[in-house]
Amino acid sequence: MRGIVKRFPGVLACDAVDFDIRRGEVHALLGENGAGKSTLMKILYGLYSHEEGTILLNGEPVSIRTPTDAIELGIGMIHQHFMLVDTLTVTENVALGLPSSRGPLLDLDRVAARIRELSETYRLDVNPDALVWTLAVGERQRVEIIKALYRGAALLILDEPTAVLTPQEVDDLFHILRRMTQDGHSLIFISHKLHEVLNISDRITVLREGKLMGTVPAQGMSRADLARMMVGRDVLLERNRSPVAQGSARLVLENVSALGVTGHESLRGVSLQIHAGEILGVAGVSGNGQRELAEVIAGLRAVTSGWVEMDGLDVTGQAAGERTQTGFAYIPEERMHDGVVREFSVSENLILQDHTRPPYSKGIFLDFAHIAQHSQELVRNFRVKTPGIETPTKSLSGGNIQKLILARELARLPKVLVAAQPTRGVDIGAMEYIHQRLLDQRETGTATLLISEDLDEVLALSDRIAVMYEGRVMDIVKREETSAEELGLLMAGVYPER
Repeated sequence: MRGIVKRFPGVLACDAVDFDIRRGEVHALLGENGAGKSTLMKILYGLYSHEEGTILLNGEPVSIRTPTDAIELGIGMIHQHFMLVDTLTVTENVALGLPSSRGPLLDLDRVAARIRELSETYRLDVNPDALVWTLAVGERQRVEIIKALYRGAALLILDEPTAVLTPQEVDDLFHILRRMTQDGHSLIFISHKLHEVLNISDRITVLREGKLMGTVPAQGMSRADLARMMVGRDVLLERNRSPVAQGSARLVLENVSALGVTGHESLRGVSLQIHAGEILGVAGVSGNGQRELAEVIAGLRAVTSGWVEMDGLDVTGQAAGERTQTGFAYIPEERMHDGVVREFSVSENLILQDHTRPPYSKGIFLDFAHIAQHSQELVRNFRVKTPGIETPTKSLSGGNIQKLILARELARLPKVLVAAQPTRGVDIGAMEYIHQRLLDQRETGTATLLISEDLDEVLALSDRIAVMYEGRVMDIVKREETSAEELGLLMAGVYPER
C-alpha cells in the first residue's frame, strides 16, 4: 500500500500511509484507537475506498472495490466488530456467500464437518449448530476466525485474534500461524497486547493520528519502545498496587445457579466473597458463565437457586434499579448495547439511572444547570475526549465511551463494583487510565469484581483470582501464588499439579 489517503468528515483517517507485507511474514500493525489501523485494513479488504494512493499485490496494481474482490485475490479478514448474521447458525454464517459443492443444493453438512475439524485443530470450541445470537462476545469472535480459516486466504488480516484464548491456546495458535507463514501465508496482526506482538511478529508498523510513525523489526524492540511510538510519551506499563487493609465482605454469592439465553444452566453453584478494598479477578475463556455471573449480580438475570448479598443485605430478588440505589455500580461487557444510549448526548448518558433524583431533578423537572455542571466536571476528571457535553455519544471513540461509563458509575461512590471487560478494544493510553481508576477505587474501600479475558489485566489488578470453566468456579487463588500457565490450565478445566 503506497501513499494511502482516506478522509471522513472532519477527520483525516489515513494521511499518505505506506504499508507493505512480504510473503511468509507476520507484520504487526499498532496504534491507539482512532490511529487509522482499522481504516487502512478496511481499505485493503475492500470495505472502504481510498482517495489517493495505490495497492500492489505481487508487484501488480490491483483494484479492490468490495470484499468479494479481496477474497478472490486471496485476502481474508477477521473483523474486530463482527460481520455475522445473528439469526443464522454458525454453519450458515460460514457458508454464506460461498458456492455449494453440490451445485444448486446446499452442502451445510460438509461445511459443518469442516468447521468441527478447524475447531478441533485450532482449539476454538465452536458448535456449528449454535445460533449466533445465543453466543457470547468471545464465541462470536471465534466464529469469525473459523470463517476466515475456512476460506483459506493467502493474506490474512487478524484484528485482535487472541482476545478470547487461554495462554496455552495462544501458544497453539501462534504455532499454527508460524506454520502458515512457512507455507507462504502472509499475516497482518493487529493487537493491543504488546508482548504478543513482540512474540509473533517479524516487523511492526506504528500509526498515530492517521500518520505513519515508522516500521521497525520486532527483534530488539521492547514494550516500552512500542508504547512510546504509539502514544508519543512514556506509558506506565506496570501497575503499582499499594497494600490495602481489607474490610468485611461486601459482596457474597452462595451456591448461585442461573440459566443462559438458550435455557441451559450457565451458572452452576457459584460461591464467592469479595471484601471492601479487594479486587477479585474472574479469569476464563469467553462463554463459561462470566456474562451470566455479571448479570446475576447486576439484577439483570434471575437466579434459579442460591442467593446474592450486598453489604449485608439480601438482594437476590431486587431489581437492577434498587441495587444501584444501595451502592452498586456496573460496567457492562457490551458498552454500546447495555452501557449507553447511543443517540443520547454525553450529559444525558452521565445521569442515566439518577435523573429522577436530586440534585439532577427538582420535582418533575430536570435541573439542567446542575446536570451541565456535573457533566463538565466528570468529562474533565475522567479525561473523556468529546467536542462538548451535548455531543451524541455514538460519535465518540470506544475508549472515550468506556471512560464515560466509568465516570458515571464511579461518580456514585459505589460500595460494590462489577467491571466486565472494562478495557476490551481500548488503546493503551485509555487502558492505563482505566486500570489506575480501578486501583484508586480499591483504595477507597470498594469491593470490585473484575471480569476479563485478558490474563495480563487480571494478574496486574487482582488480589485474588477466581477461574471459571463451564459455569463453575474451578478454584480461587491468590495473585502472588499463581502464574499465567497455572491459570491457563484451570481455564481449560484442568487442575494443575502443585
